[in-house]
Amino acid sequence: MQPSDTGASVTTAPAPAPDASADRTPDQDDRHRPGQPAFRRANLALFAAGVATFVLLYSTQGLLPILSTDLDLTPGQASWTASAATLGLALGLLPASALSDRYGRTAVMTASVLAATALAVVLPFLPDLTTLVALRGLQGVLLAGLPATAMAYLAEEVHPTALASAMGLYVAGNSIGGMGGRLVSGWTAAALGWRWGLASSAALALLAALAFRLLIPAARHFTPAPVDARALARTVGRHLRNPLLVRLYALAMLFMAVFGAVYNTVGYRLVSAPFHLPESVAASIFAVYLVGTGTSAAAGRLSGRLGRRGALYVAIGVTAAGLLLSLADSLLCALLGLVLITAGFFAGHATASAAVGRTATEGRAQASALYLIAYYLGNSLGGTLGADAYHATGWPGAATVGLTAMALAAAVTLYATHRAHTTRRTVADA
Repeated sequence: MQPSDTGASVTTAPAPAPDASADRTPDQDDRHRPGQPAFRRANLALFAAGVATFVLLYSTQGLLPILSTDLDLTPGQASWTASAATLGLALGLLPASALSDRYGRTAVMTASVLAATALAVVLPFLPDLTTLVALRGLQGVLLAGLPATAMAYLAEEVHPTALASAMGLYVAGNSIGGMGGRLVSGWTAAALGWRWGLASSAALALLAALAFRLLIPAARHFTPAPVDARALARTVGRHLRNPLLVRLYALAMLFMAVFGAVYNTVGYRLVSAPFHLPESVAASIFAVYLVGTGTSAAAGRLSGRLGRRGALYVAIGVTAAGLLLSLADSLLCALLGLVLITAGFFAGHATASAAVGRTATEGRAQASALYLIAYYLGNSLGGTLGADAYHATGWPGAATVGLTAMALAAAVTLYATHRAHTTRRTVADA
């Protein structure tokens, strides 16, 4: 899982290029191990890079109601400042992974995080929504270099016995950055305005980006590989002809559509009737994001007990229950509903993303990249549709977008269950 945003997030990377360490005995393997200074530096560097990336990616989501008020925007118009960044990141993932194969993991990660942070410094001074949305899209493209490359760097430079803990710390950086970007920008904007909100995110990301650059150990096991566009296209084509992978990509898009629709509009709901919460308190709602950390870990155990499709049914049911509960004009129901939506989303996301790695027998990096592309496209699509629906009919409209997505996810999973039963009967009759 990458945690993304999410906690949110699942992170992928191109498959590590062949290197000499693959043929070494355990005693000869000189990759970073726990207790070594280089191991600590690599862990802290990737943690900082994850913070910087996801602070920037979600920096406007916590201040959408303030943007609407200050610039006289509808929720749908304001939501494009968030959707454009995730759309740009989705479009940049495959090219960034190819560049890292050619020019190196460290070079691509450094260029990505520093360029995106430099652009963040400019955003508070932009004159209008159109320019802000355009540069947020470009910022998303620039940010793609880190999630497309970080896992490959760790796999190549960290000893296999320590890889899980190193990746876990990177994922934690993603999660903290995703939540922190929303909270810091939202709180600052509530006190000083949206431009200062963006400036606070830029400052936090700059500190994290500089920490990454100062700490990251030089790559010792990377071997450059030529960019073979035809081979990449063939691999992608094979994955898109795999029915199971296509269903998993659809689930990624549908679950993330719910998340985008809910989190792009929940701030508007909380500052409006009947709740009328202060903007600073409404911005704090993103702390609920922490629910995903525990849910993601529990998803593996749930899959072990119920199977992949069983876990998906539970995730869909919990998410849908949260959406229905949130319809009540009660602050307690709204908050409990948001907790269930968040828990269900992360459970579904963790289950589907883990299945991608098990399903793809070759080109796993590209299979995971396609998952992330669907994931972030779902965020952009759901966020925009949810915001437009909220503007038209209020919270019931945004909830309906989410419930429709969950109905489609249930249909995809039911179809997979039917296919599995049919296949078993055919084998039994043969």
